[in-house]
Amino acid sequence: MSNGTQSIDRAAEILSLVVTADEPISYTDVVEATSLARSTVSRLLSALERNGLVERNSAGLYRGGSLFATYASRFDRVETLVAAADPILQRVSEETGETVNLAVPSSNAVVQVAQVDSTFVLGATNWADVTVPAHASALGKVMYAFGAIPVPTGRLERLTQRTLGSRRELMSDLAEVRDRGFAVVHEEFEPGLDALAAPVFGTDDQVVAAVGISGPTMRIAENHDRFGELLVAESGLLSRSLKRKVSSR
Repeated sequence: MSNGTQSIDRAAEILSLVVTADEPISYTDVVEATSLARSTVSRLLSALERNGLVERNSAGLYRGGSLFATYASRFDRVETLVAAADPILQRVSEETGETVNLAVPSSNAVVQVAQVDSTFVLGATNWADVTVPAHASALGKVMYAFGAIPVPTGRLERLTQRTLGSRRELMSDLAEVRDRGFAVVHEEFEPGLDALAAPVFGTDDQVVAAVGISGPTMRIAENHDRFGELLVAESGLLSRSLKRKVSSR
């Protein structure tokens, strides 16, 4: 076993001991439980603490660090969002019959967190399994338009003849998204596929998610305005619902 791998295994052993303990534990407890040299335990605990994996309380005892709290907080927020969005997604599905998605921003990408499948035999796919460049996605355009993810610079990948190919084209499109309140993708990711999306705002009026629909151009193209207005109305309801949940805590 290499020294690097051995160090990782020892650090993992200490971390597991700390985070699974019923209460904060001392440096001496860790030494006794692991049978490692005191200097090794001290060095590894310091490394774990520097990286937010463990922390010491006022008594100097070790417990799980801030990184675990951050992860739990993010996970809880997504779970709360999905639960609150479910009736919204179901209503949009019933009204349109198309595939309905809920997505959240993550770094410079869009992550699908919930989907209601199309009621039609010919419908959109399970988008959780598909990587879509944000500039060719209605959900992605919403995230760009309202600052949830950074707008790319330079040339953009052209997937069809209708895909936006430059930042200037994209910025012009995003201005329209902000003006009308929803994004439209017309055969920009794949010929014969259209999509629309509208933003969901959090308590600080920042976009925390987007609700969108997708399906065959032959069904959706003539309904852009109607479906867009529906998404704006329903995502607005979800935004207000999220704000009420926070204010009632």
